[in-house]
Amino acid sequence: MYTHEKDIRTQGKPLSETGKALILIHGRGATATSILPLAQELGTNDFTLFAPQATNNTWYPYSFMAPADQNQPALDSALELIDETVQSILAQGIASKDIYLLGFSQGACLTAEYASRHAQRFGGLLIFTGGLIGQELNAGNYKGNFEGTPVLITTGDPDSHVPVSRVDETVKQLESMGAIVTRKVYPGRPHTILDEEIELAKKIIAS
Repeated sequence: MYTHEKDIRTQGKPLSETGKALILIHGRGATATSILPLAQELGTNDFTLFAPQATNNTWYPYSFMAPADQNQPALDSALELIDETVQSILAQGIASKDIYLLGFSQGACLTAEYASRHAQRFGGLLIFTGGLIGQELNAGNYKGNFEGTPVLITTGDPDSHVPVSRVDETVKQLESMGAIVTRKVYPGRPHTILDEEIELAKKIIAS
């Protein structure tokens, strides 16, 4: 559980044909295989899909709002696997602006955290019910500039795992680094992804 084996599922046409990548990061207790079908709902037929798999289906052991050291070394290992995925795509001649990151729940937190530590012009960030990781946010962790990267970040109010306050802190941080953020909070929504969230995400995927 503390280190993640390199296990990345792929789907779709090769990058040499599509020129665009979507990285999907699953939630706690889920799998790479279970999140891949979400891409079809987003209309990503012209993307190459990548889905890293967490060892034991969990990226880090405790809440994303636990003190950061409690989630180590699993968290650093998870961030490293996401970075390996991104670097392998860049190495094939794909620009960062053609790489999109998507995560749900624990995977959404990992998406926000990874992207903020490596900010650049991504194609888009789809953060379905998540926020930056740590009991307190450490601004020293976040580097780079998003250069207008479109971001969708969502949660329910209340959500059993992700408080609106952390979503708002995350929005503020992302915007300070040059992201263009769409924030949606859904009263009484269960811990899931709504059709409206899919529609908003499709606009970013299609842009």
